[in-house]
Parts: sequence; structure tokens; C-alpha cells
Amino acid sequence: MELRRRLLKALAAVALFAIASAVGLHLLGRDVSWLDAIYMVVISLTGVGYSEIVDTSHSAVLRVFNMVILVGGVSMMLYVLSLATAFFVEGNFGSLFRRRRMERRIAEFTGHFIVCGAGETGLLVLDELEKTGAAAVVVEHSADRLVSLKERPTLATVEGDATDVETLERAGLARATCVVAALPHEKDNLIITVLVRQKDPKIRIVARHVDAAMADRLRKAGADATVSPTAIGGMRLASEAVRPHVVSFLDLMLKEQGATFRIEEIRVPAGSPWAGRDLLALDLRGRWGLTALAVRDEPDGPFRYGPGPEERLKGGALLVVLGDERRIGEARGNAGGGS
Repeated sequence: MELRRRLLKALAAVALFAIASAVGLHLLGRDVSWLDAIYMVVISLTGVGYSEIVDTSHSAVLRVFNMVILVGGVSMMLYVLSLATAFFVEGNFGSLFRRRRMERRIAEFTGHFIVCGAGETGLLVLDELEKTGAAAVVVEHSADRLVSLKERPTLATVEGDATDVETLERAGLARATCVVAALPHEKDNLIITVLVRQKDPKIRIVARHVDAAMADRLRKAGADATVSPTAIGGMRLASEAVRPHVVSFLDLMLKEQGATFRIEEIRVPAGSPWAGRDLLALDLRGRWGLTALAVRDEPDGPFRYGPGPEERLKGGALLVVLGDERRIGEARGNAGGGS
């Protein structure tokens, strides 16, 4: 943007210089027509080397004025040419290079998250994904918002319309594990949900909404989960009033710089070495420093909170734990389950 402004200012200066030069030649010369004056200015600024059609030999002032036109005009045109070259290189080849680099980075991602929208909600999602070390691709139509995102090893960007399936495919939709529809308009999030679900019936979709009625529509369209910032804000206000110390604890866990403690899930797939074993035998606290908070045997089944050491895990179960993110990753790898 700064380079574009400088180029426009330089072009405006050249135009004013050309007008002033033509007026000067017309007034100082003998019987110099406007056409001849403009012609002299054009050949002087472009430096084509054609012969003069305005006789300057009879007037020292006119000759000096013509010298100013030649020196000043050529200098200004060289400056404009340098700005135009820089603008072309940075605006075209530069963007092409950055796009190709992003495409190569995205091609290396698998099991990543696609975040649609880099607004306030989307940026918070990206910050949390970065803290957990998850790879993510953000899709945003505003180039200015993408520029504000710092280079991060686990983050790639795609400039484009998130409601366009081709844009989502550029973000690696075929290899992604989850799509977060965080655009400000609910209808756009509904379109994203429909498009993604049509392309992949198994991928997880989380959609943002404001209107409570839209939550049901999003779920019917294929969203696995819906989130209302308004509802969460209301719950947060109530929690601050009723249980402030619990809220303070969760805030420190999630927001403290450098803190990696999280509440995470560990899947226990069929055939896992954890399947058929109880929590006492697994020794989650001794081996990884983890605390088991809840267990669910089936994807849609009820949670059993505060499981005891005698709790036996089944194949396909989901275990919710509290602990360091890195150690949770180690335990997840030992269980053979994904997040």
C-alpha cells in the first residue's frame, strides 16, 4: 500500500511538471503553439531523442528553461520507472512467490485444522491451536488481515472466499481433520458447513453462530458442534459471579504465557494396548503426570466423571485428561489414538 501511494504521488508530480513545462514553453517561445509545446515536453520526458521543433537559440531564458525540463523530466521519469518496477515485482512476482511457498507448506500438512475467517473469533482459535502445536490453515478474503498474522511454523494462510469449495481445497480440505467456520455472518458459516459435509462425510465441522435458531440449522446441515459467542459470554459472566476462583484457575491454565496445561481427550481405538486395561494399570499420573477426568465408552454415550483406578477402558473409548500438552501427546501416541 505504501509503495502504491508513492507511485501515485510520483505520477501526479510528473503530470504537474509536464503541464508547467508546456505552459512555460508556450509563453516563453516565439509563436510556440500548444501542440508544439506539448510535443517538446513529451519527447523531453521520454528521452526519444527527436529533433527540437521549438527554437531556443534566440532566448537564453528559454534555453535554460528547456534544460530544466530535460534534467528534471528525465530524473522524475527514472524515479517513476524504479517505483513502477518495484511495484510490479512486489505486487505480482512477490505475491506469486508467497502463494507458491504457502502451497508447498500446505501440501506438507495432514490432519490439520482449517479456520475460516481471521476476525476476532478466528484469531482466538488460531492462538489456541498454536499453543497446542496443531497445524492450521486460515482462509481469509482480506489480505490486510493475513499480513497481520506473523509467520508461524504451524500456520499457513490462504487468501480467498471461504464459501468457495475451490478455496477450501487449496487449504488442504482433503487432508484436514477439522474445519472451523468462524465467519461473522451465520449464512456464510452455513454454506461452509454444507460444502464441507458434501465433500467429506467424516471430517469434523465446528461452526460459529449468534442466533439460537441457526444452531439447529447448522447441525442439520452437517456441523458436529456449534458455538455461540453470546451464550459463552453469558455463561462466563454468570461463572465470574458464582464461581470466580474456578474461572481464575481456567484462565491461568489457558492464558498464562508459556503454560501448556490443558484438558484434552485421548482416544482408545480398538486394538490399542490400553484397551481392556484399567486406569490403575495404566498409571497415567506416574508415567505422564496426567489426571483422568472422565471416560466415555461410545461417541454419543454419556460421560462417567471422576473415574476411579478400577475403571477399565474399552476399545473405542474416549478418555478426558488434565495435564501438560506435550505429555498428553506422548500418552496419546502410546494409546495409538488421535485427538
